[in-house]
Amino acid sequence: MIIQSKKVWIAGQFIPAQLEVAEGKITAVREYGERSVDQDYGTKRIVPGFIDVHTHGAYGYDTNDGEPEGLRNWMKHIPEEGVTSILPTTVTQMPDVLEKAVANVASVVEEGYEGTEILGIHFEGPYLDMDYKGAQPPEAIAQAAVDQFRRYQEAAKGLIKYITLAPEHDVDFALTKYCKETGVVVSMGHSSATYEQALMGIANGATSMTHVYNGMTPYHHRKPGLVGTAFRVRDIYGEIICDGCHSHLAALNNYFTAKGRDFVIMVTDSLRAKHCPPGGSYQLGGHDIEISESGLAYLKGTDTIAGSTLFMNRGLRILVEDALLPFDQALNSCTINPARCLGVDDRKGKLVAGYDADFVVLEDNYDVAQTYCRGTAML
Repeated sequence: MIIQSKKVWIAGQFIPAQLEVAEGKITAVREYGERSVDQDYGTKRIVPGFIDVHTHGAYGYDTNDGEPEGLRNWMKHIPEEGVTSILPTTVTQMPDVLEKAVANVASVVEEGYEGTEILGIHFEGPYLDMDYKGAQPPEAIAQAAVDQFRRYQEAAKGLIKYITLAPEHDVDFALTKYCKETGVVVSMGHSSATYEQALMGIANGATSMTHVYNGMTPYHHRKPGLVGTAFRVRDIYGEIICDGCHSHLAALNNYFTAKGRDFVIMVTDSLRAKHCPPGGSYQLGGHDIEISESGLAYLKGTDTIAGSTLFMNRGLRILVEDALLPFDQALNSCTINPARCLGVDDRKGKLVAGYDADFVVLEDNYDVAQTYCRGTAML
C-alpha cells in the first residue's frame, strides 16, 4: 500500500511525500508523486500516531472492570481520535480488583484484539499520598511494597510498564529502585513531595511525573514541590492533561515553554464516560462521578476533579490554537516523547522507514480523517 500527501510530517516539518506500507511497517518514504498510490490525501496533514500513556477508559469501559470485550471494544474504536498506542490505566482499588484488571489486559494481549496497540499497563496507585489522592479511593491507598507490586506484575505477566507513586511514601525508595531495575517507568504523582524529596526520587530512578499541576502541591516560590521540580529538571518527562480545564491555557503554555520540546507528554486521563452520550451515571474506583458541561469529571457532589473526556486530537488543537504553542512542540508531546519515555522510540513516534505504520490523517480543523494502526485503516 502506498499513500501520499503534500503535508507529511518528516524530520520536524511538513513535506510532500509518499509512505509505502507492508506487513505493518513503513517500508519506504519517497518523494511525492514518485509512484502510483492507493490513496492521495491531497493537503491533509499526515502525522505519527498518538500515544496515550494515561487513560482509564472510554465507551462505557474502565480498565478496572477487568472485562475483555469492553477492552477490545475500546481498542477497536479509540483510533477515531488518532490514538494508535496506549497504556490502559488502573485506578487505586483493592488488590483483588487490581489483580483482575491487569490480568485481563494481559489475557486480551495474549489472545488478540484489533486496533490500537496496547504497549503495557499504567498502574496508577495504590501507593499514593492521602492529601493529594484527588479522586483516588482513600480506602484502597496502600504503603509502597515491592512484594505486593511483584504479585501485581505477575498477574499482569510483566505488562505493567509505568507506575504512578508518591515518592515520599516509598521507604528508602525501594519500589522506585525495583521498578527502575525491572524496566518499569516510575512517575511521581498524587504526591505532597517537597522539591528535595522529588530530587531524591529522581536520583533513585523516577523518570516522569503524573499530570503535572494536578494531584500535587501547588507551586510556591519558597516551596517549589513537584511542579517546581518539573520546571527545574528539564530532562525528566512530565505528563499534562491538555483540555484547557485541568490547567489554565496560560499554565499549559508556561509548562511547555519551560520544559522544552522533548520531555512533555500530553495525556487525556480519560474516563469510561468518554465517547458516551451526555448524562448517565458513572463510577471511578467504586465512587460515583458526574460529568460537567466542560467535559470535566468530578466526584459526585464535590469540586474534586476526577478525570476528563478529552480526545487526543482535540488536545493537540487546544495546545496549538488556544495555548498558542508551536506545532512541533505540541505534536512531540503525543508522539515521540511518550515513545521515548517508554523506550519504544525505535519503532514508534516518527514517520521513518522501518518504523511501525502508525499514522493519523488530520483535517485542517484537527478532526481525524483516517487513522492507520500498523498499516490497517481503522475508520
